Amino acid sequence: MRRIKLIIEYDGTNYHGSQIQANGHTVQAELQQCIERLTGEKVSLMLAGRTDARVHALGQVAAFDTASTIPADRWKYALNSVLPDDIKVVASQEARPDFHPRFDAVSKMYRYQIYRGETGVAFYRHYAYCFSEPLNFDHMQEAARRFEGRHDFRSFCASGSSVKSYERTVFSCRLKEQDRFLTLEISADGFLYNMIRIIVGTLLEVGRGSLLPQDIDRILAARDRSQSGPTAPAQGLYLVEVKYPPFAEDMK
Repeated sequence: MRRIKLIIEYDGTNYHGSQIQANGHTVQAELQQCIERLTGEKVSLMLAGRTDARVHALGQVAAFDTASTIPADRWKYALNSVLPDDIKVVASQEARPDFHPRFDAVSKMYRYQIYRGETGVAFYRHYAYCFSEPLNFDHMQEAARRFEGRHDFRSFCASGSSVKSYERTVFSCRLKEQDRFLTLEISADGFLYNMIRIIVGTLLEVGRGSLLPQDIDRILAARDRSQSGPTAPAQGLYLVEVKYPPFAEDMK
């Protein structure tokens, strides 16, 4: 048996998230069905991270074990020949037998896009949060930097989470403005349930003037979800990159 690592991009618009579930069309189920179609094998695909319905990915990482003789680098082409147009394999390689996309990851980077135009909403509605209210970009940028470092992010976690610790280290949290888009890029050693979308919703409250940049420190210290802003819509969120330590690198 060999372990194959895939880097995948997908448009999450028509999926009930990445992780397989009983009553919904998911990215994982689509990939597993395509692998079975190619090889006759029923595989259990491992994913680096779970993305919710309508969330997209540019660099989701997956792995599976196979007895197939398809060369590792050819899995990209084999799968793309049978996958739907909204899921594509960017790269495929053989990985260490004990490689795990989720548990070996040391950081993940996400991007959230906010579209600021009053026209063009019909084109961007599935790929960004269309938000036309006036915003103070400088205040939002200052607030974003306050998330960097090691913090308890309980105030930025949706209910229903069963994690043992709410502490996470945010390596970088920066907001960029280009043309009609505001883009938040955030990198951390891990994320809580809806953490990024709640951060975005809170930053928008800062931009609107309902909160001040320094209020982020107070909200973090409160460890109370009711103190932070609303949860931003799913369609603006993208999983961009997953990083691994040297010991988890692909086999040569």
